[in-house]
Amino acid sequence: MNRKHFLSSIISTGIGIPALGHLKRAAALFTPSPAYPLIPPYLKPGDTIGITCPAGYITAADIQPAVRTLQSWGFNIRTGNTVGKRDFTFAGTDAERLQDLQAMLDATDIQAIMCGRGGYGCARIVDGLNFSKFCAHPKWLIGFSDITVLHSHINRHYGIATLHAKMCNSFPDNLEAADKAVQDTILSIRQALTGTAMQYTAPADSRNRTGAAAGMLVGGNLSMLQSISGTSSEIDTIGKILFLEDAGEYLYSLDRMLGNLRRSHKLDSLAGLVIGGFNRIKPDDPGEEFGSSIYDMVLEKVKDFSYPVCFNFPVGHQKNNYALKCGVMHRLQVTAAGVILQEIT
Repeated sequence: MNRKHFLSSIISTGIGIPALGHLKRAAALFTPSPAYPLIPPYLKPGDTIGITCPAGYITAADIQPAVRTLQSWGFNIRTGNTVGKRDFTFAGTDAERLQDLQAMLDATDIQAIMCGRGGYGCARIVDGLNFSKFCAHPKWLIGFSDITVLHSHINRHYGIATLHAKMCNSFPDNLEAADKAVQDTILSIRQALTGTAMQYTAPADSRNRTGAAAGMLVGGNLSMLQSISGTSSEIDTIGKILFLEDAGEYLYSLDRMLGNLRRSHKLDSLAGLVIGGFNRIKPDDPGEEFGSSIYDMVLEKVKDFSYPVCFNFPVGHQKNNYALKCGVMHRLQVTAAGVILQEIT
């Protein structure tokens, strides 16, 4: 039964107009994301990247390594009003962070928006954002962790590609002297923004489930995806390749969040599942050991499904956190020799 016929049948049963209004709003929450991605224009030298802080605070001094690197790539930088601003853990009040991000979304002379850092705060402002000008003039939104809220919301409602990648607080003072994994992941941002068709590999793992799949790439931080479940920002996973990462959680909390994905049927119809870094796992309390690893949890949750699954993919709160184009079609190949995730052009 389609939604129109469903609502018509509800009216015929005598349910009142107020209840009907609630049903319409509820139905709107779960509108599937657009089937075809809209990819923002790729950047060229002379384009402008705006830096804003929709979540946690960062100082003006701490964004300078990112500013220098981005400028060395030929981009201009526009610093938002929330950089250097602080309201406890946030980069300003909700109103200030909303206004700053809104200005960046609306500006037609900004070609990409890089978030200063993650932390917490995007879910507090996302419902107040107006994406009409952003849709008319799409641009790349860059970030991860708490920025997962924005990736999911934009994908669900507008089908516009975004970039899951490191933010300003992850740029080293001296890129040339940094660890190679750090260099490579920072440079992957430049490659993704300038139109390189991205391809990543991961080593073989005996716990991987082999197979091949193609679909739109979606995902991000597990805690954030669980926190927006049931809201208008809820992730749409049907037919998608889902990637997940997290840090600083207890094992039982990870199991609970993965269980939420399973019970809400987010794992039922995937094309494939990519598990990134699950780092800094908090130790169990003595005598309260959980007894399952992240590998055990994931494989238990997907045991009834047949799509490919891979572990230890280079994405997450770690050095090797590569730029992934969310909302873009990818091909996933999981074999006994290793893993390839490749953008489909």
